[in-house]
Amino acid sequence: MKPFITFFIMLAGIVVVALAQKLPAENEMSAYLMVFHKDDTHSLHMALSRDGYTFTALNDGKPVIAGDTIAEQKGIRDPHIFRGPDGAFYLAMTDLHIFAQREGLRDTEWERDGSLYGWGNNRCLVLMKSYDLINWKRTNLHMDNLSDKYKEIGCAWAPETIYDESKNKLIIYYTMRFGNGQNRLYYFYVNDDYDTAETMPELLFEYPKKGVAAIDGDITKIGDKYHMFYVSHDGQAGIKHAVSDKINSDYTYLPEWVDPEPKACEAPNVWKRIGENKWVLMYDCYGIARHNFGFVETSDFVNFTPLGHFNEGPMKSTNFTSPKHGAVVHLTAEEADRLEKHWNNR
Repeated sequence: MKPFITFFIMLAGIVVVALAQKLPAENEMSAYLMVFHKDDTHSLHMALSRDGYTFTALNDGKPVIAGDTIAEQKGIRDPHIFRGPDGAFYLAMTDLHIFAQREGLRDTEWERDGSLYGWGNNRCLVLMKSYDLINWKRTNLHMDNLSDKYKEIGCAWAPETIYDESKNKLIIYYTMRFGNGQNRLYYFYVNDDYDTAETMPELLFEYPKKGVAAIDGDITKIGDKYHMFYVSHDGQAGIKHAVSDKINSDYTYLPEWVDPEPKACEAPNVWKRIGENKWVLMYDCYGIARHNFGFVETSDFVNFTPLGHFNEGPMKSTNFTSPKHGAVVHLTAEEADRLEKHWNNR
C-alpha cells in the first residue's frame, strides 16, 4: 500500500494551474492570515488582519474547508500554514476528530483501542499546497505506512513546515509516540510537491525529564539561531523554549516557562509584526472555561511581554470566538484582497 493519496480541492469550482512564484519580501507584505480549527466544526477556519491586532474570520466565521471532506477521521485539528521560498502556501493538519463517536462518525471513542494507543490516537497527516489560498492540492500521508517501524505509532499530531536552507528542502516536524508511550517531536524531509516523505522520521527533541511529554513544536529562525517553542507537560501544560544552531538537532533546553497563564495552554506559534523588530508568540489557552488565544510579544526572545487574550487587550477577534491551535502567515495586499473578495462573494 502506498503511504499517500493525492487529490485536488476545487474551492472556486475550477482547477487553476499555478506557476511557481518567488516569496514576496517583507516590505511587500501588508496583511496577516490566521488559520485555526474549532472544536464544534473540526474544520479549517481563516481570519484576516490588516494591522496584526484585529482579526476578522472569512466566510462569516464558517469553515473555509470542511474537515469531513479532507480527513479520513472526518475532522482536522492543529492547522499550520507556512510560505515557502517558491511563494506557495503549505498547510499541514492533524487528521483527527476527537468527538467522532458523539457525532455518529464511528462506533468507538478512538480510531483504535485507547488503552493501547492513547488519547486522540491517529495515524495520518493532511498536507495541502496552494499558490492562491483558494485552489489546493491535497495529500493524506499515512505515517504508519512509511515502514514497519511505524506500524504501531499512537499518534501523529500538530505537523508544521519549515524550510531547510542548507539542503534547499522542506521539513515537516510533528508530535509522535509509539503505542501509548511518551510524546516526542520528530521530523522528516518532504518533496517539493508536498505529497511524499523523502526521509524516514527522526527524533527532533525530547523533554529531558523521563516520561514527560513534549508536543506542539514551532520553529522560527532568527539570525543564525533556531528558536523552538513547544508544550511541556511537566506539571500543568505550558509553553517552553529551546534554541539551536541547527534546524533539526541539538536544541538546548531552557527551564523557564514562557507563557504567563495560570491555566493550561498549548499550540505555540511565532509570527513577526511586519516592518517591526517584534515577534508575537500566540498560543491556545484550552484550560480556561471558554478557551481562547493568548499572546506575548518579544524583540529579543528573552523577555516576553503579555498582551492578554483575544478581546481582553490589544488583540481583537471581531466575528469569531473559541479558536483552537492557530498559525499566522504574512500576505500582500493583493493576496488579502483576493481572498477576502472570494469569500465575501459566496
